[in-house]
Amino acid sequence: MSPDRYLAELAGSLDRLCTLARLPEHLLARPVPACPGWTVDQLFGHVGSIERWAAAVVREGTFVGEPVPPAEGAAAWFLDGVAPFLQTMTALDPGTACWNFGPPPRTAGFWLRRQAHEHAIHLIDACQALGLEIPAPGEDTMADGVDEVLTMFAPRQLRLDRMPPLDRAVAFHVPGTGRWTLGPGPAVATVSAPLSGMYLGLWGRSNLEDTAIIEGDTALARRVLRGPLTP
Repeated sequence: MSPDRYLAELAGSLDRLCTLARLPEHLLARPVPACPGWTVDQLFGHVGSIERWAAAVVREGTFVGEPVPPAEGAAAWFLDGVAPFLQTMTALDPGTACWNFGPPPRTAGFWLRRQAHEHAIHLIDACQALGLEIPAPGEDTMADGVDEVLTMFAPRQLRLDRMPPLDRAVAFHVPGTGRWTLGPGPAVATVSAPLSGMYLGLWGRSNLEDTAIIEGDTALARRVLRGPLTP
C-alpha cells in the first residue's frame, strides 16, 4: 500500500473513533470483548497512548517511552491528541530513518502502516463492544494487515520467545489474494480462509481454528494459530 492509502485508512478510522469517543459515559463503560479487562473508555486510553508514543518516535527518530493514559476520562484524553497525531503522520517522510520494532530498513514509513492497522483493529473492537455493525477495511488494507502479522509480528514473536519455536513451516492461504509461509523449510500444513476471515483471525478478532480450512499437520497449524501471533 502507498503512504497515501495508509493515511486515508488511518483518517477514516480516526473519524469514526472520534465519533464513538464522544458517546455517553454509560456506553464508554461497556466491556471490550476482544480486550478482556478493558472498557471502551480504557480502549480509547490505549489508542491515545499509542498515538502519542508513535508521534513522538516519528518526531525524535528514536525510541521514547509510551505515556500512561489517565485512569478516568481516557476517551476525552484520546480526543485531545487526535489532531497533533494525525498532523505528525501526515507530515512524515516515509523514507526518513526512524526507530521502529520492525525489520530493516527502519524508516518512518513503518509507523504509517502500523497506525493504519492499529486503528482499524481497535475500531472493530469498539464497534463490537458497542453492538454496532463491524466495519470492513478495504481489501488492500486487509491483505496488508495479513502480511504485517505474518512477515513482521509473528517472526518477532518467535524471535522474542513469545511463542513456541517452529522447526517446520505453516502456510497461510487466502484464495485470490496470496500465500504466506511462517517457519523454516517447505510448508507441512496449510491454513486457508477468505480475506476478511484471515485478517480478523490473525489479529485475534475471530477464531481461525473454527473457521479456516486446515490441512496437513493440523496439530502444528493449530499450535501456530494459538501463537500468540501478535503482542
